[in-house]
Amino acid sequence: MALGKGVMMGSNNSKLGLFDSVHLLVGGMIGSAIFSLSGITILQAGPASLLSWLLGGLILLAYGLQTAELASRYPQSGGIFNFPAQLLGKTREQGRLWGWISAWAYLFGCIAGAAFSAIYIGIYLGVAFPALGSMQVPLGLLAVLFSGALNIARFKITGRATTILTLFLGGTLLLFAIAVFTSGSWDASLLLPFFTQGSGGSTGFLDALPLAMVAYGAIVALSFLVGEVEKPNKTVPKAMAIAMAVVLVFYLAVLVATLGLVSAGFLEANEGLRYIPLYAAASFLPNLSYLTPLISISAVLALVTTMIVTMALAAHTLLSCAENGVLPQFLAKTGKKSGSPLYATAVVVVVTGLFAAFPQLTNILINLGALCNVIVVAIVCVTVLASRKKYPKLEAEHFRAPGGTILPVITLAVLVASYIPSILQGGWQVWVATAVYYLLGMLLYRGRRQSV
Repeated sequence: MALGKGVMMGSNNSKLGLFDSVHLLVGGMIGSAIFSLSGITILQAGPASLLSWLLGGLILLAYGLQTAELASRYPQSGGIFNFPAQLLGKTREQGRLWGWISAWAYLFGCIAGAAFSAIYIGIYLGVAFPALGSMQVPLGLLAVLFSGALNIARFKITGRATTILTLFLGGTLLLFAIAVFTSGSWDASLLLPFFTQGSGGSTGFLDALPLAMVAYGAIVALSFLVGEVEKPNKTVPKAMAIAMAVVLVFYLAVLVATLGLVSAGFLEANEGLRYIPLYAAASFLPNLSYLTPLISISAVLALVTTMIVTMALAAHTLLSCAENGVLPQFLAKTGKKSGSPLYATAVVVVVTGLFAAFPQLTNILINLGALCNVIVVAIVCVTVLASRKKYPKLEAEHFRAPGGTILPVITLAVLVASYIPSILQGGWQVWVATAVYYLLGMLLYRGRRQSV
């Protein structure tokens, strides 16, 4: 899942302990990315994609701890706008601009994740049920409308539903890895050479890093529940570390299993299988025919939950910006009974549907969405540095990420390094698209500021 499942406290007012916190994060991170984006990372980096997923997990762990630090000081909603708005810039207006830059990037990251998920719901259903093969676009649009309707109704994936879904997806991944390793078809020789099989050459694992990072986005879920966590100064970092370790074990096992059957060269020659790598691997095991429909069903469930959450996050980002006067006030209108952002959700449904209606835009959605996510992480790192400068002493009631100043600095350095190969190897199209997207954002921002 790009950003994780919806989360809420139970009916009682008890605090989240270590076990509940770990369960919350693991449930959020095990999702659609491993079923889909892992194929693109294998195409780019070959076996070295294992490093992409390992480094991506560590970077997002550092990111999660830093957002937890900011959320403990500024626990109000709309943190992705409020954190930089409160701490960056010399004036209030400059701070609002930084908040908008962050929110604008986060908004596209959410919408891109939702549109990508809608597109591949059609693909997976078409693979599992050939009769639906020609209905990819209608199925994707139906998924967009379904997810939007659930968000307007204030549907939340929580409690028992979260547990069942997490166990099902985790069980599918575990069963897949065991079945592959015990099938007799897994070939260790496909992992060599380790660094040069992918289309990105020896630095392909850095090209793949931003995509791998998308899989761990739910690590931030606990950051916005700091006030509901028992002993947050200890529980939050422990829960994040444990959850990340569990998810990394799952993901790396699945990737190793896949790489022993599906090579970068195979995905290069079979373009239609690049976004369904686990299905492609299972197709090499005809004696285990149950695996392919199981993977397809699991992938669709993961994609649907990703859509529900990313569309909800996009709508609440619009809501927060409207409440802060950056966007028109009608986007801040909420339902009387549900409390959900009605018009903001409608806008997200329309925009997501437009992207989902054109599957040929998949690559730009993935790459621009990943770059926007990187921009958000970078702004959070800079905001943490500003927060520590403004508040050099740690108060007892606040959480501070371990590692001192070096943590955000290293995170920033790795992010920059991960995009250098893309620039050198012709990734300029993504940067042009980013420039156009931000030009639109700045025109919208200036137009709104001049009208108020």
